[in-house]
Amino acid sequence: MARPSKKISLRKGKKRAPKGVIHVQASFNNTIVTVTDVRGQTMSWSSAGSCGFKGAKKSTPFAAQTAAENAISLLIDQGMRQAEVMISGPGPGRDTALRAIKNSGLVISFVRDVTPMPHNGCRPSSQRRV
Repeated sequence: MARPSKKISLRKGKKRAPKGVIHVQASFNNTIVTVTDVRGQTMSWSSAGSCGFKGAKKSTPFAAQTAAENAISLLIDQGMRQAEVMISGPGPGRDTALRAIKNSGLVISFVRDVTPMPHNGCRPSSQRRV
């Protein structure tokens, strides 16, 4: 007698986590917002380019605000309540993205700047003589 076949779902179930980490990478050309759970697995992401901004408009603070709102809106519906924020990069959208995260209603436990800074790393190239 044949066994009843199990349904195989191709999609993973939506991850639900009450606490997460929001990574904001603000470069001079684009702003990328990634939301992960505490283990580091990506739950959602958004960027200024994926929100429909093209060219020089990707590097504006408004584009960063839109990207942050898009990345967070799905997770608030899934039940995320608390988040940690990690900001890296010198771009113009870092403050606006943080402001959008604060206004979203999430409880922010801390904000950390994780921009890589050299401790007098590589030797600079020799000065050009003309």
